Amino acid sequence: MTAVARTIGLIALALCVIATALWGSLALHISGPGPEPLRAGLTAGFALVGAAALLGLALRRRRPRLHRATLSAYASAFLVLLLWWQTIEPSNDRDWRPEEAVLPYATIEGDRVTVHNIRNFDYRTETDFAPAYLDRRFDLRRLEAVDLAAVYWMGPEIAHIYLSFVFADQPPLAISIEARKERGEGYSSIAGFFRQYELYYVVADERDVTRVRTNYRKDPPEDVYLYRLQSTPENRRRIFSEYLRKINALRGQPEFYNTLTTNCTTVIWQHSLVNPNHLPFSWKILASGYLPEYLYEEGALGSSLAFGTLQRRSRINTAAQAADAAPDFSHRIRAGLPFAEGARASANPPR
Repeated sequence: MTAVARTIGLIALALCVIATALWGSLALHISGPGPEPLRAGLTAGFALVGAAALLGLALRRRRPRLHRATLSAYASAFLVLLLWWQTIEPSNDRDWRPEEAVLPYATIEGDRVTVHNIRNFDYRTETDFAPAYLDRRFDLRRLEAVDLAAVYWMGPEIAHIYLSFVFADQPPLAISIEARKERGEGYSSIAGFFRQYELYYVVADERDVTRVRTNYRKDPPEDVYLYRLQSTPENRRRIFSEYLRKINALRGQPEFYNTLTTNCTTVIWQHSLVNPNHLPFSWKILASGYLPEYLYEEGALGSSLAFGTLQRRSRINTAAQAADAAPDFSHRIRAGLPFAEGARASANPPR
């Protein structure tokens, strides 16, 4: 082995130790067993073993025994950590926040489905609300459109994305893929990498899931944009059915949310794989704030407007605040949108 190859191998090994030691230390700090003092001790101990392995690499020529011993100790510690990591399992049985306490599910009879436990909260503030749930029966043959909502609160790079399924004879059904949190627990992007949250599908009346964002969230305020996706009846039905399949599966077998791989946007893209000619994966799916622009570039929004104009005219906060609790909330927020111009808006008021 040449000196260059040895140097490259040494650098790669050092980077591997650094990366795994950082991941393992964070995993123990955030998700480790026992009370905080125990987690702190385990975190410090694992980090020290990692640091010793790096020291052994640096002294490999002068202290070859130390080099081998420290690497072996670190490899053993990391193996034990991986075995512990596999013992962390998702659960549906926790003390959940009221907004995420009830699991939705669907019963399917051919083209007709009944969706149970649709969230329909009446909000006074973001955290003060009257919980309510309802069941609705849908005919897949009446699924007219799929709309995509993009919610911004921290700049243009990151957005929360969810879909609304628009039926001819029912109010739209909004489905938002989120992290399920326990009572008193907040959301952390870093914690989302370390099995702290379960995956949760908020299945809600649009007045609930959209209005809480446009009308009641103030710290920070959220801007909501609504776009109409170009789709065929077959593709709409396939993706809606895929959503229902997953919702039912999570009721029996929970899964973990992950900030990078299993989040509001990546899971939507995974659901889209049931359709032929689905969008290819793009970094703009990970940087979710750019997803509407990516859809526009791929022709999935079907607008002749420049994207900047389309985006500006797709903001629904003002219309949502004016509509507030009106029974035709969904119709009102779509009335002035670019895709509704010159044609009947597809969102019907409740009957």
